Amino acid sequence: MLDWNPALYRRYEDERTRPAQDLLARVPLAQAAHVVDLGCGPGNSTELLVQRFPGAAVTGVDNSEPMLASARERLPQARFAWGDIATWAPREADGPAPDLIYANAALQWVPGHETLVPRLFSALAPGGVLAIQMPDNRQEPTHRLMREVAAQAPWAEPIGDADKLRTELLGINGYYDLLAPVAAQVDVWHTIYQHPMASAAAIVEWVRSTGLKPYVDRLPPKLQASYLAEYERRVAAAYAPRADGKRLLAFPRLFIVARKTA
Repeated sequence: MLDWNPALYRRYEDERTRPAQDLLARVPLAQAAHVVDLGCGPGNSTELLVQRFPGAAVTGVDNSEPMLASARERLPQARFAWGDIATWAPREADGPAPDLIYANAALQWVPGHETLVPRLFSALAPGGVLAIQMPDNRQEPTHRLMREVAAQAPWAEPIGDADKLRTELLGINGYYDLLAPVAAQVDVWHTIYQHPMASAAAIVEWVRSTGLKPYVDRLPPKLQASYLAEYERRVAAAYAPRADGKRLLAFPRLFIVARKTA
């Protein structure tokens, strides 16, 4: 997959930051010395952490150099480091174990949640908190249509198995069962956000910087254009204009906040 585009991602930054705020609001920590933002992107979520814990050492981790460059420009007071969430672990050189490991809209790209989530939880300091938010929209029209178009000629061959381009989530019960036996407290919930979008093209622009990216990146330029045109046609049919002419984009998200025994 080609690298991430910070400018495209930030076009809907207010909408993307809202669930990050909602996740942080449920973190039961009055203070923290060491905070890690996994999958920090352009730093919009890291900025929330810096504001919430002004005395903490805050580290943003991402595997995209353009995203890290954007984050460093935005928050020169924070530390940003390249890292792969699938193998990431706190280093002794970075100080004590994290009081908060925060992952907003990142873990849905990482496989093996059955081992990943408990491993991240185990890396916390005593009394620390693991806070996760992930889009849970595989069955929404935006994402079903991605797969449907990708399964048709002439796009199917270069894209390959569309079902494998994103991690299958375990569901609220699955994550609760992973963490409840080892945590002092587990809070899990769903929120469905409703985003008024100006047009079907705006919906496509939104998802092109995230969920649609693995599909488009696998196509040569000529097929990219035809794939996006067909996808937008189907999105327009799936999201009817409302009374004001805008289209409501339903966006379900799954939240997990687990606290370690002190």
